[in-house]
Amino acid sequence: MSTHAYEVRVAEDPADREACFTVRKEVFVGEQGVPEDIEYDAYDAVALHVLAVREDGVPLGTGRLLFGEAAAGKTGGDVSVGSLGRLAVTREARGLGVGVALVRAVEEAARARGLTAVDLHAQTHALGFYERLGYVAYGPEFPDAGIPHRAMRRVL
Repeated sequence: MSTHAYEVRVAEDPADREACFTVRKEVFVGEQGVPEDIEYDAYDAVALHVLAVREDGVPLGTGRLLFGEAAAGKTGGDVSVGSLGRLAVTREARGLGVGVALVRAVEEAARARGLTAVDLHAQTHALGFYERLGYVAYGPEFPDAGIPHRAMRRVL
C-alpha cells in the first residue's frame, strides 16, 4: 500500500488523458478481461475525464462524466442528468479513498454544468460502494461486457 499523497484533477492535457486510458486498460482490460475494442469508445472524445495521480506522478485512478446529448442515451434521455462511467482504481491504490475522491470530482463537475443528478452503471459487486456515496439502484440487473451491472442514480 502506498503512503504517498495524491490529487484528483480534470484531465485536460494529452498526457493526463493518456494516463486515464492507461489506468482503464490495466483495470478493465487486464484485470477484468473487457475486450479492448469495447473499452474505448466515441464518448472518450467528448467526456470530461478525471484523474487521480500520486505526488510522484504515478496515475492511481480515473473516471469520466458524460453530459448533454452524450449522456442522454445512458440517462433515459434526460439531458439534466450526467453519466459517470469508466471509474477505475489501480490495485495498489484500492482502499486509499481514491474511488470516493474520483466520484466526488465527477459530481462536482456535473454540478458546475448545472446537472441535477448523476447516473451510473455499477458492476454489481460495487453496489455497496456507490450506495455509501448516496446512489440508489433502479431497474433490473443487466450484462455489460459480460459483467453484471445495475443502473444507479444520485440526485445532486
